[in-house]
Amino acid sequence: MDRRLLETILIGDIPNFLNLIQEDEHIIEQTVPRSLNTVLHLASRFGHVELAAEIVRLRPEMVAAENEKLETPLHEACREGRVEIVKLLVGIDPWVVYKVNMEEKSALFVACERGKVDVVKLLLDCPWMLMLEVDASITSLHVAASAGHTDVAMEILKARPDFSWKKDMCGCTPLHLACSKGHLEITRLLLRLDADLSSLQDNEGRTPLHWAVIKGRVNIIDEILSMSLESADIITKHGETVLHLAVKNNQYEAVRYLVDNLNITNLVNMPDIEGNTVLHIATAGKLTTMVIYLLKLGLDVNAINRKGFTAMDVIESDASNSGALAILPALQEAGAKRCDQLPPGSPQIQYVQESSPKIVPSMLAKRKPESPTQQQGRRQRHRRDKQLELQNEGLRNARNTITVVAVLIATVTFAAGINPPGGFDQSTGKSIRGRQTSFKVFMVCNIVALFLSLGVVIFLVSIIPFRRKSMTKLLTVTHKVMWVSTSFMAAAYIAATWTIMPRGAGSVWVLVAVVSIGGGSTMAIFTGLAVLLARHLLRKWEWRKRKAKNGSPSSSISRVEEMQIMKKGTHDSTSNSDIDSSDHGFHPY
Repeated sequence: MDRRLLETILIGDIPNFLNLIQEDEHIIEQTVPRSLNTVLHLASRFGHVELAAEIVRLRPEMVAAENEKLETPLHEACREGRVEIVKLLVGIDPWVVYKVNMEEKSALFVACERGKVDVVKLLLDCPWMLMLEVDASITSLHVAASAGHTDVAMEILKARPDFSWKKDMCGCTPLHLACSKGHLEITRLLLRLDADLSSLQDNEGRTPLHWAVIKGRVNIIDEILSMSLESADIITKHGETVLHLAVKNNQYEAVRYLVDNLNITNLVNMPDIEGNTVLHIATAGKLTTMVIYLLKLGLDVNAINRKGFTAMDVIESDASNSGALAILPALQEAGAKRCDQLPPGSPQIQYVQESSPKIVPSMLAKRKPESPTQQQGRRQRHRRDKQLELQNEGLRNARNTITVVAVLIATVTFAAGINPPGGFDQSTGKSIRGRQTSFKVFMVCNIVALFLSLGVVIFLVSIIPFRRKSMTKLLTVTHKVMWVSTSFMAAAYIAATWTIMPRGAGSVWVLVAVVSIGGGSTMAIFTGLAVLLARHLLRKWEWRKRKAKNGSPSSSISRVEEMQIMKKGTHDSTSNSDIDSSDHGFHPY
């Protein structure tokens, strides 16, 4: 489109527009690249009524012109709420109101989406306007209810109250959408029109109350229940109650409201299609606060689902999770047990056997009571899992510590390098003591310490090991390099001290004292760590000999369990000689 024409349309300059037409009568036919909007599309969007009237006088056929999205100028006018332009365009071509764009949206749809109630009123006066939506999958009332435009919804309901019962492709009515989005006024409007709307179900069997619970809309839940309690007893196609959906979506406030306002005696223990109660769902989701609250309601803590699992079985399947560690004591305090700990004639076992006779009995038959050896093995595995978690955390902390120390060494050596002992000659900028042997020793040691520490930092921040063994190897290497860097920094300090000391008989004894104290302390630390490392390596060697002799790290773990562990985890999860051979709560490396 010509730049002059575009600027003229944007500001609505009619005289200039007419001058451009006189220069070139075909300029009015130009469109905006890519969007293919005509001059009438632009004039309708920006609300230039007089300019739009001039355009339709010259080219009345442009009222039905379509852009790239198949939208007419009427779509643009309705989207922006330009009532006068809508009147102008509909007066020129009344049939343009029935045109739809690429998304099958009419001008009325567009106006409903934006909440332009004046435009909606004007379009609803057109004959057969809403007749097009009778067989459509979605109506303008769906659009208004989803967007929360109460005034628009009221106008549509005045014209077609039956639209409140129409369902979209997902089976949702306008009330479903309003409840899901949390639009309270539209919810009230629809429920006052017909309270039975609250019992309609979508394709998954969910009512408007279900959707309000899923989204945690407590005010909507209160409005629906104040009008009708029937929808609270409806279950979905998956056998889920309102309480199931509230717990599944972690809507704690919704659960509390339902408990306070409904008789939930049957709901708390009602299973879904998989046999899961709300307690199963809460424990599977590691919802600590939800589990603790549900346990106060007096529900059956030992209910069994169709897989033969109680809530305790569900939580113990992932006991290493931090959320599980918080839930486990609460379940134990409430008297929860594993399935294999329940007596054979208990109501829970009978329920599962009756509900799934072909699957569950075979599963229960495999879960025999544990022998004392098996119980001891299970306790050892739990203790070992905790030790593994603590060791992994210790390795991560050690990595952070080495990084900080390496950065500190680099900072100190860098500062010492640019401010050498003895100072600078102000006239030449050279070091005053640069020719002394001790100064040269200082510079060499300082440079080695600086670049070794920088290498450690770059190495640690560039590699992200995700296995314990790889992490240990990384830390072992960087740890040794850091000690070398520290030793050179200490040597640089001694050399710097010797450089700046005054010459004389006493200076030799001072140097000897510095070397003796500093070197002796460092060697004592090195020796102590070396002894600890040697003892640890000896214990690892002895542990590996016992392991090779016994054929298993723990005689209490059966071969089947060992194979399951090996299949489930990596090498790091099957053996850890550092932990198994250490009895002090730590190990050097």
